[in-house]
Amino acid sequence: MGHSSRREFLKRSVTAVCAASVAESALAHAVSATGSVLSPLSSAADTPLPIKKGVWMEMLPASLSYAERFKMARDVGFEVIQAPTEPDDRRAEEIKKAADDAKIRIDSVMNMDHWKYPLSSADPAVVEKSLAGMRTSLRNAKLWGCDAVLLVPAVLEPKTSYQNAWTRSQKQIRTLLPTAEELKVVIALEEVWNKFLLSPLEMARYIEEFHSQWIKAWFDVGNVMFYGYPQDWIRTLGKSIYKVHLKDFKRKENGYEWVNLGDGDVDWPAVRAAFAEIGYAGSAIVELEKGDEAYLRDVSKRVDRLVLGRV
Repeated sequence: MGHSSRREFLKRSVTAVCAASVAESALAHAVSATGSVLSPLSSAADTPLPIKKGVWMEMLPASLSYAERFKMARDVGFEVIQAPTEPDDRRAEEIKKAADDAKIRIDSVMNMDHWKYPLSSADPAVVEKSLAGMRTSLRNAKLWGCDAVLLVPAVLEPKTSYQNAWTRSQKQIRTLLPTAEELKVVIALEEVWNKFLLSPLEMARYIEEFHSQWIKAWFDVGNVMFYGYPQDWIRTLGKSIYKVHLKDFKRKENGYEWVNLGDGDVDWPAVRAAFAEIGYAGSAIVELEKGDEAYLRDVSKRVDRLVLGRV
């Protein structure tokens, strides 16, 4: 799949999300019945959070050169950038130079082969292609000075059981750990509507079973609205969260849509309070539709107001 595969995959789940809305309503009722409520903003969250504000590279205008894109990102207020896997050595060097010249850090790599070639596959050829993509991503990270690569660990399919997805993916990820340790790059695992790791308890257990400092969680605020509450995931995953994606999710009568930060159903004050409680001080990368300079500047200001508490 191309760089837009994540968003295309999510858009194909309209019917499923309607069913999820019903389930979530029942869950909310159960929570209310037990007397538990969403945590309000704590006093700790009244102080601006020490989170680095970042942008997904594909949000920047593709008509511009890498140098122009990175300069724009810095000028509108972003501190770091997440870049996709780049197998072409010449382009990878060009990206590095553009970031250096713009004085903006490439913070992380979004691995691009885990959907088309999932590590949970029973086909050794598919798995090897997935591993090769991750090795490229890890080398990109080392070249660019990143400290993390995002990985979707498994993709459930009719022919792949949940148990097989768990054991197969863990087995293959363990083969990457020596490289991750050598390069000093964390493999950060994300839940992205892949029908796997559907609760924060599961994700925490999955990560803990590696017994490795090089396996952490990549937490996406918008993705988990499909299954529950971001603030609950944040508190449950706690210190295992190494990187964060920011997007907003709005339910509609006939489905859902991805919207700009603050225009959806995410409870941003509760999310910010949860980040403050766990002492999160990593990066938060905005992953929305691409746009022009005015749009990007507005997004940057929304992150300041909603997530970082900078008014």
